Amino acid sequence: MDVVGDLLARDRRSRDVALVTPDGRERTYRDLITNAYKAANVLRYLGAREGSTVAVEPAPGLHTTLAFLGAAGLGAPVRFDPAAGIVRGDRVVLVDVADESTTEPAPGTSLAAFGGPPERPETTHWEQELWSENPGMPPSGVGPDDPVLRGANGDEPDEAGDVSHRALLDAAGSVVDELRLEQGDRAVLRGDLADSRALAAGVVAPLAAGATSVLAGEATDDGEPTVTVEREDGDSPRVTLPTVGDR
Repeated sequence: MDVVGDLLARDRRSRDVALVTPDGRERTYRDLITNAYKAANVLRYLGAREGSTVAVEPAPGLHTTLAFLGAAGLGAPVRFDPAAGIVRGDRVVLVDVADESTTEPAPGTSLAAFGGPPERPETTHWEQELWSENPGMPPSGVGPDDPVLRGANGDEPDEAGDVSHRALLDAAGSVVDELRLEQGDRAVLRGDLADSRALAAGVVAPLAAGATSVLAGEATDDGEPTVTVEREDGDSPRVTLPTVGDR
């Protein structure tokens, strides 16, 4: 795999469980990949393109994961910090509907909300658009050295804090190799998606291996994210979070 969008190849769609959300609901690889295509199309409709930034709520869940995967497929880097995205004028900002009323996008920024219908007519209802979208991935010319994640202060691809597709996939690959992740394994992430190490180990690594990413919600009491692998034989090793790029 060269870019994160390669996780969404059509031939990877299957009935195996790809994702378990904090409410315990399971999504198959077919469901996750197809809906990531739809998320990419919603983001494109809202103005996201290669190189433009999409700011996403970092709480782990179905819609934040779909937004990350869809944006990565488009070549639009993700900033898991909506407040910073508003300040920086990111092209699209996705928030929980509970935060819509206090989120004021700048001109040129499209605001979308998930979790229910938004109050303001100019805010896009994420789920409504998602379920009605085309289930096909738009074309993209993104490459391995292009950014897939933006730091809170990043604006340009070469600015400190950004993470490339190559760096994120390399970090995920180190987890796959170290733990020999495979189909049937479950990588349980406790924490949010803003930490690139946790994202690599808890989401990208299991998806790359054909295993299951389990989004378990809150981090431990010290606030640090953790990833634990659950195997069918009962073994449950804790993952050492990998280094991502220069971080």
